Amino acid sequence: MTSTPTIGVLALQGDVREHLTALAAADAAARPVRRPEELAGIDGLVIPGGESTTISKLAALFGLMEPLRAAIADGLPVYGTCAGLIMVADKILDPRSGQETFGGIDMIVRRNAFGRQNESFEAVVDVTGIDGGPVEGVFIRAPWVESVGADVEVLAEYGGHVVAVRQHRVLATSFHPELTGDHRVHELFVDGVRAAG
Repeated sequence: MTSTPTIGVLALQGDVREHLTALAAADAAARPVRRPEELAGIDGLVIPGGESTTISKLAALFGLMEPLRAAIADGLPVYGTCAGLIMVADKILDPRSGQETFGGIDMIVRRNAFGRQNESFEAVVDVTGIDGGPVEGVFIRAPWVESVGADVEVLAEYGGHVVAVRQHRVLATSFHPELTGDHRVHELFVDGVRAAG
């Protein structure tokens, strides 16, 4: 792989533009992904925040559910934020009817765990593997991780709850670093994509 990996951003719903900007700032070539054929040629994928049930339905509608599950199982590096964290969980504690995930991390997550939209907040979060002090986390109807399997690395907690995890090549955060102008979490992911290459 070149030193500039190509990273897709799942562009079905959510804050796609902000992730494209953050990935570019982290020295990746970023492009939106909406169809299965657009998975070809990417070295990694970001699953943005949004609404996890909507992402699940649209992924099925656009024929992306099974190709993405297969790609993640095959070792495609993936980073999920907020709803993206839910989408890479192997299990949702309180799924909506018919809601599915791509899987990738052996964890159980709780949707909207930190409260409703009007209870959104920002907080500093110490993330293992990121130098230069804590990152600013934007929590918008954010999930948290209820429990993790033995192979899952917990990277951050907030308020006694797990909010950042990694398992093999899959990274996930409850919060939105792409909304802060601090690109260190994206740099962590891009470095992981380079290492996997």
